[in-house]
Amino acid sequence: MEKITRFGVSIEPDLLKKFDKVIKKKGYTNRSEAIRDIIRKDIIIEKNKDPNLESIGTLTMIYDHHAGNLTNRLLDLQHDHTKEILSTTHIHIDHHNCLEVLVLKGKTSNIQKLADNIKSLKGIKHGELVITESQI
Repeated sequence: MEKITRFGVSIEPDLLKKFDKVIKKKGYTNRSEAIRDIIRKDIIIEKNKDPNLESIGTLTMIYDHHAGNLTNRLLDLQHDHTKEILSTTHIHIDHHNCLEVLVLKGKTSNIQKLADNIKSLKGIKHGELVITESQI
């Protein structure tokens, strides 16, 4: 186990109350773990600004599979990016709507470009890319 360093934080009482309310709602048992998660998240966001960083992530999207030629365009894009796509999961929500999750790995710039290309397709109702680094 790593050595723990303790340090003090000065914070306004009102802000601390709000923070405590949020972390309690999220299920944290103490402030330290919540602060560690915030720091980890910020470090990952900062590192992911490097387009050459090897990253992993997911692209979650909701779309209407009846929209134009969307299904074929999605499949073409996915077949063009077999190097970055590790896995896909496809769920039929109702007669028109599908949820699809792509598990991605590769250079951050390639993952971001693929996600942008998919999210911009007509018929994609919502797309959310979450990137993390493969070595935390």
